[in-house]
Amino acid sequence: MNKDQEGSPEVSDDQDDAIIGQAFRKSVWVLLALIAVGLCFWLVGRMPEDKGPEVVTEISVPSASMQAEVKVPGVGFTDVTESSGIDFKHVNGSFGEKWLPETMGSGVAVIDYDQDRAPDLFFVNACYWPEHLPDGATQPTHALYRNLGGGHFQDVTAQSGLDKTHYGMGVAVGDYDNDGWPDLFLTGVGGNHLMHNTGEGYFEEVTREAGVGEGAQDWSTCAAFLDHDNDGDLDLFVGHYVQWSPSIDLEQGTTLTGLGRAYGQPMNFQGTYPALYENLGSGRFKDVSELAGLRIKNPATGVPVAKSLGVAPVDLDDDGFMDLVIANDTVQNFVMHNQGDGTFKEIGARSGMGFDSFGKARGAMGIDTARFREDDALGVGVANFANEMTALYVGKADQTIFTDEAIPAGIGPASRLALKFGLFFFDYDLDGWQDLLTANGHLEEEIHQIQESQQYEQAAHLFWNAGPATGCRFIEVSPEEAGQDLFKPIVGRGSAFADFDGDGDLDVVMTQTNQKPVLLRNDQDLGHHWIRLKLVGASSNRDAIGAWVRLRLGDQDYWRQVMPTRSYLSQSEKIITFGMGKAESYQELEVIWPGGQTQQCQGLAVDAQHEIRQAD
Repeated sequence: MNKDQEGSPEVSDDQDDAIIGQAFRKSVWVLLALIAVGLCFWLVGRMPEDKGPEVVTEISVPSASMQAEVKVPGVGFTDVTESSGIDFKHVNGSFGEKWLPETMGSGVAVIDYDQDRAPDLFFVNACYWPEHLPDGATQPTHALYRNLGGGHFQDVTAQSGLDKTHYGMGVAVGDYDNDGWPDLFLTGVGGNHLMHNTGEGYFEEVTREAGVGEGAQDWSTCAAFLDHDNDGDLDLFVGHYVQWSPSIDLEQGTTLTGLGRAYGQPMNFQGTYPALYENLGSGRFKDVSELAGLRIKNPATGVPVAKSLGVAPVDLDDDGFMDLVIANDTVQNFVMHNQGDGTFKEIGARSGMGFDSFGKARGAMGIDTARFREDDALGVGVANFANEMTALYVGKADQTIFTDEAIPAGIGPASRLALKFGLFFFDYDLDGWQDLLTANGHLEEEIHQIQESQQYEQAAHLFWNAGPATGCRFIEVSPEEAGQDLFKPIVGRGSAFADFDGDGDLDVVMTQTNQKPVLLRNDQDLGHHWIRLKLVGASSNRDAIGAWVRLRLGDQDYWRQVMPTRSYLSQSEKIITFGMGKAESYQELEVIWPGGQTQQCQGLAVDAQHEIRQAD
């Protein structure tokens, strides 16, 4: 026995068993206590969460971005829809099952179809679903309204050849055969329609002959005429949303908590490919989508990525070729960089426009571009879903790297809550600086019962460009400054602008889903001067789509692009408007035609509209 053993008291077997038993009992009690605590945590986690009242976090604009005190001008907008004679009503065909196309709405196009210098209006309609036509109802058609002048329109649909029933979505305007008469291309569920303007007030369908009809299972959305290869005629881009059918929709089983079925979420539907049709002349097109590199697949799954709702054709890097910025819903936006050889390279993520600042895809709808700072920086505005700010990507004109500046520019915080669709830049007060407007509206009629901060009908947003004194910061315009009519809550979708009454300032039209559109007259009365230009191409496409015009006032240059494709599923006028503020004359006016040819124009009268033809 060692020393330690000698100094230790002896322990009997009975005492040893008692100690062991006591330790075991303590262990059991500790184990039971741990199990009880774990069970409590599990039960709490399974209990319905009491979220309490909805909390909306405020986002403030950095004060440093406001460099001078400015005052928003008073420019009223007046609802003249009824008095103008426009009685169109959109029909979405809803019958209770909540099929996704029903809530997407449709577009509107400004088109001077009879070439009388007065912009006319074409409204895209949907229709009732087969086997769900209400008793006593007839299928609706698209609608064409002729501008009679004096603020009045006449419904000429019946004699125009456009009285067709089609589950329509979007529209593009372009003189694809360079005959001097603007044609119409219609997208929608179940195929496309190309309507050729005969020049006699009538449109004939030439879809089959042209080769742009697509299939009965296709759902096409945005569309744009552009000359992607600079050969002098207009090619055609067509965006597609998701792979959809009634059976696919019903499989989603989307619901609103406590309220039954809801409209399906786009992330639950498979993506699609956009299409590019090359103009071959003689009224024919060729599908070059795959050859051009527009069929983008998910590298992991091999399925199509795009869920396109908006497109903005623009030359991002001043290389003379039109690029395409494509707004995709819940997946990354595409930036298709034109390589100049008939192909495009997708650089959305690298450009900074593919995702938001946190690398997240947003629900993108309408889109437009403008040099809103009137320098070499290009702005790309994208209207996003509710609780997602409107994006304002800004980059140098000779580069393809962009940064979202929505917050410092003053747009982000004010735009966040609304569900934005139509978006475009325009100079509504004719001070020379381009402003921004969005048409807003939710998808679900019952949304307020789920989210207190949301309403089905929502007011538009108008942002005034405060000019160089503030770094061209945007300031949200109030009803006191622009009138109540502009901000009346609607289920906004498409939107467009034009000078409908011939007074030089820009009026606005907004569509609604399953309701009537809203035509708003601009009552600007600030004494500001203006000049309006219609460009006619010769070696370039006759519409001059893609041309830029530079106007110099004093030591400041102002820029406008000839581009009808703007906003959401819609087309604005091709005529460009320069607001001149108090200036009574200009120093320089230069046209940069598609392909790069420049042309100087001097001696044009102010407060008038002019036609500029491309020099031979």
